[in-house]
Amino acid sequence: MKKNRAVLTLVLTAVLTGLLLYTAAVGWGEEKSGAAKNIRLGLDLAGGVSITYEAVGEGTPSAEDMSDTIYKLQKRVEAYSTEAEVYQEGADRINIEIPGVTDANSILAELGKPGSLQFQTMDGSVVLEGTDVANAQAGSRTDELTGEREYAVELTLTEEGSIKFAAATAANVGKQIAIVYDDEVISAPMVNEAIGSGQAQISGDFTFEEADQLASTIRIGTLSLELQELRSNVVGAKLGEEAIATSLTAGAIGFLIVLLFMIAAYRLMGLAAGVALISYVGLVLGLLNGFDMTLTLPGIAGIILSIGMAVDANVIIFARIREELATGKTVRSSMKIGFQKALSAIVDGNITTLIAALVLALKGSGSVKGFAQTLALGIVVSMFTALVVTRLVMYALYALGLQDVKLYGVAKETKTVNFLGKKKICFLVSLVLIAGGLLLMGVNAGAKKGALEYSLEFQGGTSTTVEFPEDMSIGDIDAKVVPVVAEITGDNDIQTQKVSGTTQVIIKTKELDLAGREALNAKLAETFGVDETTITAENISGAISKEVKNDAIVAVIIATICMLIYIWVRFKDVRFAASAVAALVHDVLVVLAFYAVARVSVGNTFIACMLTIVGYSINATIVIFDRIRENLTEMKRKDTLEDVVNASITQTLTRSIYTSLTTFVMVAVLFVLGVASIKEFALPLMVGIVCGAYSSVCITGALWYLMRTRIEKKEV
Repeated sequence: MKKNRAVLTLVLTAVLTGLLLYTAAVGWGEEKSGAAKNIRLGLDLAGGVSITYEAVGEGTPSAEDMSDTIYKLQKRVEAYSTEAEVYQEGADRINIEIPGVTDANSILAELGKPGSLQFQTMDGSVVLEGTDVANAQAGSRTDELTGEREYAVELTLTEEGSIKFAAATAANVGKQIAIVYDDEVISAPMVNEAIGSGQAQISGDFTFEEADQLASTIRIGTLSLELQELRSNVVGAKLGEEAIATSLTAGAIGFLIVLLFMIAAYRLMGLAAGVALISYVGLVLGLLNGFDMTLTLPGIAGIILSIGMAVDANVIIFARIREELATGKTVRSSMKIGFQKALSAIVDGNITTLIAALVLALKGSGSVKGFAQTLALGIVVSMFTALVVTRLVMYALYALGLQDVKLYGVAKETKTVNFLGKKKICFLVSLVLIAGGLLLMGVNAGAKKGALEYSLEFQGGTSTTVEFPEDMSIGDIDAKVVPVVAEITGDNDIQTQKVSGTTQVIIKTKELDLAGREALNAKLAETFGVDETTITAENISGAISKEVKNDAIVAVIIATICMLIYIWVRFKDVRFAASAVAALVHDVLVVLAFYAVARVSVGNTFIACMLTIVGYSINATIVIFDRIRENLTEMKRKDTLEDVVNASITQTLTRSIYTSLTTFVMVAVLFVLGVASIKEFALPLMVGIVCGAYSSVCITGALWYLMRTRIEKKEV
């Protein structure tokens, strides 16, 4: 009977995994629902719509108004995609790039025409400006008498707007207050009562579409500037087709290497992990499709991290099982105890990272939000596959008679390494790396070269639109045009986009002066026969605005505090939390030093890389702390605290090496096969993985030990 259940379990697992992979590869029905090719890709991977607005009015708008308008538009277009980019072009233009869409007209219709918005009484007095409205959303409620669903617009006012509106509604009960957009009345609701809460509702005989359109018009009218559409284009991918193709190939090769490694290292258990990891891939691809999430290069970073955590969970489980087998327990008993003992480390590590992902998703903007969403999804799926799929497959294989201990392996007795004895050397190495990096940043800043090599996304540059004599494919642009531009500008961080339906190509480089622009124009004319008179160029701001940077910093700080509190509560010792956060800061600073030394471009992928390292670092640290916590409860009288820490690090050393190695391999293959832009993303990530492994083994335990012993001495 047990064998029948085991066979059924394996068959169902194989069928469901096969269905997931088939769905991801082929899809279902005429529209190929669920297919991976239908996953919405970001501008960097697939292109989208580019819309340029120009500020209306006399004179040049102030920097404050431009910055405020850009930020509000950034938050607004995130409804289409978290990866949408908004940046300044020239002195009075704002460019919006929305990935995953191709119909510029429909986007313009939905986004609305940014214009002036006012709330006026019937005698024409203005009681509210558009800037007094914080948000407007379509909502619904059920009529208590008829039971029918009614739609309305929910308004949220600013603090100042709430005060103005309270006075206006109190003075106009029973009268209408008109909402005027571009000198046209778009709604004139009756005031039923004074409203002092800052929350108002516009009700009427709306359909949902009508309520949503009114809400959209109000939102777009709250901008600091009145804007008019200047142009709209459908643009191609920033990274090009080659980047996508090589990334997919690299991902497949890296994943295959990881599967083979797991089987070689853990035998039958590795085979079970392989099935779980394959089901993980199918589930993630299906859920990305199902939730209509936008996948970009930073999003891929989130998936790479979650794959690493999926492997890590299996490695922790297998290490525990082998430890139990080494004590002479049966295979079945060892599997049961191994899963139980591994649970706390897996749950704590994943929940800590999940907390960070959720905070980043709620508080971050742009690529930070996209990274966090894919990471959160990956963490949940990785926990499920490790704790459920791996377990089911292993028990089924055992029930089928695969019960020989040799098929599972036994943990070998290892001599405890005196890691704490080397703590001074480790601290010194870390101090030199961090101080050296910070010093170099200061020297570079003093030499006017910039502390870091900031990319287009951070510092802006020049956008050049070139009309070629003949249509060029994205592959041709990457192979022929980019090297020519790089030769003239000396810039390796070049972004190109093809304007659909034309022979135009948008080339974004570092900021060029007049001589640089003229040299580039001449070279393009000489090499490709371009008409110089048709070439246009504009300075553009960074797509990562000051507000977006601030959002990212605030989100990371809040996430770090939340992780600290969680670790403190779970481990019942604030020193665990403090040393974990200290190690996290250590890893970030070391990678920052690498950016400074190697002059790797700092752009969108920089944020994704740093966030990946934060997640990786905290997870690696939790595993060692979990073992220290366990060993503290089993201390013998002859054991010292130093013995416990050294033993804990030694016991988890194989896990630290294997997890770091498998994650490193995934990224290394991406680095070897990837195009230049992919390499700039993968290289610092590889450094971060190595640094995370080093800090978890050599730094965190030592930090906790020092905090524990010094505080105890003071208490005595």
